[in-house]
Amino acid sequence: MTNKALANAFSLYAQLMELHGESDFRVKSYQSTYRLIRNIEGTIIEKTDEELASIPRVGKSTIEKINQIKMTGSFQELDEIVAKTPAGIVELLGIKGLGAKKIKAVWETLGITSPGELLYACKENRLVDLKGFGEKTQAKIKEQLSYFLESKGKVLYGHFESKAELLKDHISQFASVERIEFTGEFRRKMPIVNHLEFILIGEDTPDFYRALEALDNIEKNNEDYYYESLRLDFLFVDSNAFALEWLISSSDESFLQEYGIEDQMLETEEEIFEDVGAAYVIPEMRDGRYTIDELDAFNLNDIIDRKSLKGVVHNHSTYSDGTHSLEEMTLAAKNLGYEYMVISDHSKAAFYANGLNEDRLQLQANEVAQLNEKYPDFSLFHGIEADILYDGSLDYNDAILGSLDVVIASIHSTLTMDIEKATSRLIKAVENPNTDILGHPTGRLLLSRKGYPIDHEKVIDACAANGVAIELNANPYRLDLDWEWIIYALQAGVYISINPDAHSIEGLEDVQYGIHVARKAGLTVQECLNAMNVDDFKAWLKARH
Repeated sequence: MTNKALANAFSLYAQLMELHGESDFRVKSYQSTYRLIRNIEGTIIEKTDEELASIPRVGKSTIEKINQIKMTGSFQELDEIVAKTPAGIVELLGIKGLGAKKIKAVWETLGITSPGELLYACKENRLVDLKGFGEKTQAKIKEQLSYFLESKGKVLYGHFESKAELLKDHISQFASVERIEFTGEFRRKMPIVNHLEFILIGEDTPDFYRALEALDNIEKNNEDYYYESLRLDFLFVDSNAFALEWLISSSDESFLQEYGIEDQMLETEEEIFEDVGAAYVIPEMRDGRYTIDELDAFNLNDIIDRKSLKGVVHNHSTYSDGTHSLEEMTLAAKNLGYEYMVISDHSKAAFYANGLNEDRLQLQANEVAQLNEKYPDFSLFHGIEADILYDGSLDYNDAILGSLDVVIASIHSTLTMDIEKATSRLIKAVENPNTDILGHPTGRLLLSRKGYPIDHEKVIDACAANGVAIELNANPYRLDLDWEWIIYALQAGVYISINPDAHSIEGLEDVQYGIHVARKAGLTVQECLNAMNVDDFKAWLKARH
């Protein structure tokens, strides 16, 4: 469990206390505890009670609750207040853009207790006259609720992968199952998964479903089965038809039509492609986005994979809002086999994330130099994730920006913009000669927040004109730049940097989710910035500056 996840339990408790009219003092106390836990250095679940007690402002009561969260994911007082709160109200607290005060107002005034009821009230124009609301607030809440409800029943591939693997392993042990594999959109590694599909060699019998129902977290609704709210689909086939049905079930219909694949009953997918006179196409690229000629032009040996990455770019430490120290992050990247790492903590405008002012930035520069001396077989680059301000400028002067090895420019504030404003803001940042990489271009959070609208072609063209790379932020919530626009970026000659945006050692592994979608776009090793070895990466930076 991450520090953030642990801290969120205290944040939820504070919100629920506010909903139920607890004193402002108690509410603020738990809000303060939330912020305190978020900023504790190191992984909390690994700390002893004695280590926690040595941290200023962490008292006995907080330690007791932390220990309960470690064991159960919650604590007694939180469970009690959740139990007396309508489930829909708790659900509303998880929607971005809605705070406890607004939820309390619609609950008490309008009797609303669920997201659906609140959306209906917005459509009926019932929030406009409530104190603290108005037309603009109502419109924003309506947009957020619509997105939230459209996203229900869907999951992020990156968050569900390990759970899906566990379920697959359990089913593989059923006596009636000879073989089981993922298929459909899960095999194509779509960023958002609507349902989990399996293809099986085995018997479609009542015994299979009885065994399925005996597993944890399996629910039946009418004739459908769900695993932690995600619908399950099973395709039972004979062994001689497995390869063909696996290929068909894991490919978009337009892709199959393009290739004319119908009834090639061969042993492997590779043989089926060979039979129709085509090169093998990896599942990630079977979305019908390419013609046969385009796919045949790809050299599978050149398409990016995890072992192709030589450096890990865009990482945070305890200097800003990370949970591990700079040296801990450095050693973790080194131990994962990387040649180099770019540390890019938040800049000074990101005060909410403990962003670095000029003095602290210099202190970090000194430590970077010390670590490069301490670990001569590994290169640590001193970077920053600079905030793109509302006018498109960055939040340090040119002298400071010019002293850094790498500048990643990202938008973090004032996200409500029309397409013209967002596009011009990004382009101005890209045209800043100090900008090396454009970070998460749309600011989206999948299944949580839509990105601000941008003219992708204009932004990508600006990056091409200024030699700026574009980040594929590999955090499974972001995966931004979207894979379909990566195709345009590659055509424009823009480097893509697959970055974990890691805020912890564990976050370094998020690059795998960026790899999945990069492969969907056909990103090659030669087109990936951090597939460069350390010498080539240094040369690229030197040429830019």
